[in-house]
Amino acid sequence: MHQNNHYSKKLMKKEILRITLSATIPLFILFIMYMLKVLEVGMDWNFTHLGIYPMRKEGFFGVFAHPFIHSGFKHLFSNTLPFFILSWCLFYFYRDIAPYIFFIIWIGCGILTFIIGKPGWHIGASGIIYGLAFFLFFSGLLRKHIPLIAISLLITFLYGGLVWSMFPHFVKITTSWEGHLSGAVTGTLCALAFLKHGPQRPIPFEDEEEEEEILSEEDTTDTPLELTQNNDIQ
Repeated sequence: MHQNNHYSKKLMKKEILRITLSATIPLFILFIMYMLKVLEVGMDWNFTHLGIYPMRKEGFFGVFAHPFIHSGFKHLFSNTLPFFILSWCLFYFYRDIAPYIFFIIWIGCGILTFIIGKPGWHIGASGIIYGLAFFLFFSGLLRKHIPLIAISLLITFLYGGLVWSMFPHFVKITTSWEGHLSGAVTGTLCALAFLKHGPQRPIPFEDEEEEEEILSEEDTTDTPLELTQNNDIQ
């Protein structure tokens, strides 16, 4: 009983640490977004030129910088919650491959937007949001792992309406539907390319066997100490 409680406490501490670490990168990126927007407004600057301008040399730097730049606080506020939730899900459930997925979606979305986008400055983190949403949705279904499927269903419930903003007929002319589509394509390709990497559907009873191994290791470790103490007493 004592060993089970000790094992449960270790698992709880590990889980809390994992939850916290999964939020670190999303919160840091959001911090940069807000600092740039405050600086832009406070100094009366315009960072729009840091976005993507398709097929122009001066607009290529936006492939790297465009997610940090937003047209206004309303634009930034609308992206904040979905960006944080989806990024956290990525880093929590796919922690081994999350940095690679995040980087590929970020750059891949930017490059595709640079190629297919209409003339004008494309800014905002919406493309990454679409990339994360599509990756989490398709990856969960394809892996056939219950927790990941649950995330897929949650994505459908929360952000299923995103799909309409990928087509020009359903958005305002000032909306970068190309960025949304680029993110969705990149996220879907990542789900297929990384299918054999990261979390997989567990083998039946694998979790139970792993727990028994951990408990047996603790028994083995504790036994010599108890014997030594008994020998000392004798």
